[in-house]
Amino acid sequence: MKRAIISADDFGLSVEVNEAIEIAHRDGVLSTASLMVAGPAVEDAVARAKRLPDLRVGLHLVVIEGPAVLPPRQIPLLVGPDGQFPSDQLKLGIEYFFRPAVRRQLAAEIEAQMAAFVRTGLTLDHANAHKHMHLHPTVGKLLIETGKRFGLRAIRVPLEPPEPLYAAGTYTDTLGDAALRRWTALLRHQAHKAGMVTNDWCFGIAWSGHMTTDRVAALAAHLPEGVSEIYFHPATAKNALLQRLMPTYEHEAELAALCSPGFQAGLRHSSTKLIGWSDLS
Repeated sequence: MKRAIISADDFGLSVEVNEAIEIAHRDGVLSTASLMVAGPAVEDAVARAKRLPDLRVGLHLVVIEGPAVLPPRQIPLLVGPDGQFPSDQLKLGIEYFFRPAVRRQLAAEIEAQMAAFVRTGLTLDHANAHKHMHLHPTVGKLLIETGKRFGLRAIRVPLEPPEPLYAAGTYTDTLGDAALRRWTALLRHQAHKAGMVTNDWCFGIAWSGHMTTDRVAALAAHLPEGVSEIYFHPATAKNALLQRLMPTYEHEAELAALCSPGFQAGLRHSSTKLIGWSDLS
């Protein structure tokens, strides 16, 4: 059986992102969104989610290249004076693993982001992390342990098989891609050990920011058996923040893909059932 969760990241990053998520849910196939609880437009995102009772919302944990919930004076080893996490993934990964003082502040920030989500009044549907930082063993462990206390039961595992991408369009597999696929086994083990559910496959990594109509329509026809999460980064327009953070992303094209008849037809023709995280057991 082929099943798919159609989702969007960065809910709360900007009003343009929030608008696109609402449109894609109302007029397209989007069922799920992941909320940045310290995002500049988080209040607008929460208000929209409460107007859309069928939109399932989870936590998009930010521990890299984005805003923290706690003030800089409480987590000075994690963020700068502006309260933003840095973008250096390698340096952060080393510090999260090897420095106990950093890990303590990281644990406090993850706890704060979970608590901030609960304060929105929304139901915690799932969790993942910005730039898939929950693949880091320390971040994944803390997210799962903390999340379990807050009722979390579903975690994204970013395992993207190459075969459907080859069939759907231009794609070149690399040693880095292969290593990433193997590394996801640790996160899946951590989640299942904690009694949480995971997806089997995840699409949106290789074509991140470029999940265009032609690509996703072709992908829909070649989805593998099992549960696939297909995630997007839609926006109604590219504002200054999106231009700075994701200058090459085709945000408006991704919104169009989510609402395109071709994508919906591809899902139907491949007998793919659309589900949510709450449908997994």
